[in-house]
Amino acid sequence: MTGPTPAVQETFSEIEKKMGFVPNLLREMSESMPTLLVYLSGQDALAKGALTPKEQQAVQLTVASVNGCHYCQAAHDWLGQKVGIPEKEIKAIRAGAPLQSERLAGVVDATRLVMEKRGWLTQDDLQGLEAKGVSKPKLYEIVAFIGLKTISTYINHIAHTPVDAEFAT
Repeated sequence: MTGPTPAVQETFSEIEKKMGFVPNLLREMSESMPTLLVYLSGQDALAKGALTPKEQQAVQLTVASVNGCHYCQAAHDWLGQKVGIPEKEIKAIRAGAPLQSERLAGVVDATRLVMEKRGWLTQDDLQGLEAKGVSKPKLYEIVAFIGLKTISTYINHIAHTPVDAEFAT
């Protein structure tokens, strides 16, 4: 069996610099370098978007919870705490319970609505989301995160990816 290619090693070095370790999911994704690059470049692009880091993590945790991805839930619990989401809010997101933060509640509600309706939002839905502070740019970024999290969820389900010790809470 051969080791990781130089391109994979270089990518892992960059990940390790950012996170302090290479998560098992990304190791698994490296079976297909194009898949890993799509996932990482999508995350990097969305990090520069309209959603704040807290909102980004709340959206991703919501998708992970709706999809029942144990790995993604653990990862976004950890990442959510790193960006300052209180543990009480993280537990509420996972449970589908009301949130105290109106800002996070807006993006969580939008994520659940888009997933529930598979994107078929009505004009009333859009107006309701706008009233909760979810603009069209934020809504489209939520859709992009749903896509990225679907990639990671399906890979985790296929591979039965073990949760990294770093994510254990």
